[in-house]
Amino acid sequence: MSAQVSADRVSRAVRAYFLAIRAMDAEAFANTFAEDGTTCDPLGAPPITGREGIREFFQSICKNFKSVSLEEESIFVAANGAAVKWTGKGTSNSGKEVKFEGIDVFEVNADGKIQNVWAYWNPGEMIAQL
Repeated sequence: MSAQVSADRVSRAVRAYFLAIRAMDAEAFANTFAEDGTTCDPLGAPPITGREGIREFFQSICKNFKSVSLEEESIFVAANGAAVKWTGKGTSNSGKEVKFEGIDVFEVNADGKIQNVWAYWNPGEMIAQL
């Protein structure tokens, strides 16, 4: 990790990420990341690097849902990052309700942008509800 990032700057980056998800706003979501930011969602999936790829990834998720949101339950900020326990819910285009949960681990850069996200959750649990 590079220079120390303030806890406030880390918190703002994390809040912007979750707000963009709740708004289903792919542009705002991508813009929470550094130009060369990376997401591994879920961890073990191939990493997606760069705002354009991250935007396309988020759009590919949203197209399956009328609504989708992640609510932060607990946020733990330390050094240049944070771990967030969240609960997700959504309504598919066919009207099915889904609930799922996980933990995202963030690394935030000196500009207050997300450098890396590692998402710990099981998409299979959500897909089984569809």
